[in-house]
Amino acid sequence: MPILAPTETLTGRLLVASPVLSETEFAQTVIYICAHSAEDGAMGMIVNRRLTYPDISELLRHLEVSPNPPKRLFGVGVGGPVEPGRGFVLHSPSVTSSQKSGDASEELIAEVSASLEMIRELAAGRGPEKAVMLLGHAAWQAGQLEEEILHGNAWFVAPAQEDILFGGEPSTKWQRALGSVGLNPSSLTAAVGEA
Repeated sequence: MPILAPTETLTGRLLVASPVLSETEFAQTVIYICAHSAEDGAMGMIVNRRLTYPDISELLRHLEVSPNPPKRLFGVGVGGPVEPGRGFVLHSPSVTSSQKSGDASEELIAEVSASLEMIRELAAGRGPEKAVMLLGHAAWQAGQLEEEILHGNAWFVAPAQEDILFGGEPSTKWQRALGSVGLNPSSLTAAVGEA
């Protein structure tokens, strides 16, 4: 696991739960980090916990969004334990950050919107190419996430991949995210310690 530099940001990366978290609400989660800074902490969305109830039609009815049923189906999931009644849309960017800044190394593959307008766009069959609605989010105070990664061995950091954020079966995302950094879930233990 790479050591974080004091100025390194995890924005746009994945956190993959280690076995240390197996007895917590974050067991086998994959979290997309939407924002992270040393001063403000971090905010992210769990991307591998699909909701079957309420479904998208029920949510649209509650939000008074039409058309319902939507012209375009999109998934609904649990984004995290903070503000579980608040909806967010994790979606592919309309304009990549590399187009904004001219630096391809800064390109993010997802953005977050909390606007009702985004949900209306998706229901009407418009909007970003890929999207999922998530209820709630995960959050860490300044320094908390770094401590969990560096000393608590709670998280592995992985590059974000579009197929893990938006595609495939949610039940396989944890294994696929671990595989993206060369880890096999069966070889991991819940032991905490430092090398």
